[in-house]
Amino acid sequence: MEIMIVSESPEQTREIGERIGRLLDRSAVLKLTGDLGCGKTCLVQGLALGLDVPPEYYVTSPTFTLVNQYPGRLELYHVDLYRLGDAVDFEDVGLPDILGEDGVVAVEWAEKLVEACDNQIEIRLIAIGEESREIRISAEGIFSDLILKNLEKPK
Repeated sequence: MEIMIVSESPEQTREIGERIGRLLDRSAVLKLTGDLGCGKTCLVQGLALGLDVPPEYYVTSPTFTLVNQYPGRLELYHVDLYRLGDAVDFEDVGLPDILGEDGVVAVEWAEKLVEACDNQIEIRLIAIGEESREIRISAEGIFSDLILKNLEKPK
């Protein structure tokens, strides 16, 4: 199942991320794809709000550290694979250890991952204007009902 939402601003992109975070009640992997500057980190900032990450934690892209970890209702692991030149698997990045935790893993540049995982939500951000983004969200199994059907409903 897939839905499409249009965001007209970074603030709306954060709100969409926050809505997703509020809906999550178990471990999940969010695979984020899209061109440079299309709003992946912005969406993760909203996700952090929805997961009740304390406001003193400023969510930034972990481009140089590879993984940032934030405490919240569910732990948030923010992974950025941008600097990695080749395709990688979960073990190369240490994702099996992270996925064993009770948390949410948001992976930017997820197209570099060569294998799928359980409990994943794919989010593709596409620039359709200077600040407008088309956000395509797909999921299977429990997340189809939990996330997608609830996101389709108006706030």
